[in-house]
Amino acid sequence: ERDMAAERDMAAERDMAAERDMAAERDVEAERDVAGWYCREILLVAADGRVVQYGIVLIDLGAVPAAVAAAIRACATPLGRILVDAGLLCDVQDVHLVRIEPGPHLTRLVGGHAVLHGRVAEIRVAGRPTVELLEVVVPA
Repeated sequence: ERDMAAERDMAAERDMAAERDMAAERDVEAERDVAGWYCREILLVAADGRVVQYGIVLIDLGAVPAAVAAAIRACATPLGRILVDAGLLCDVQDVHLVRIEPGPHLTRLVGGHAVLHGRVAEIRVAGRPTVELLEVVVPA
């Protein structure tokens, strides 16, 4: 119960920061849905058109209820908000900070930065590994 409340608070804080700092515009660059696994590549774009975050998520849709899987596929709501609103007990595990030297694809998406930083993590839903993610902050 306490973990669920903490997760709701963190998701709400992330959502408020996103609303404050950006138009919360999510641009889905690519997505695949194969055999119960869903993957998408996402850009978060500020109101002024700047890309402020890049991300990739891989989700085991078999680990979430069908309605949650449908909401994830719809790409209309941030993943964290979907999981929290569904009341799923989530636990973020194996968080690692990363330093990235972008190749041609990432450079095309986020601009010419010599080095980027981000994190990789796993989200467990009800104790089951469900989401693997990469989030990269794009400097101004």
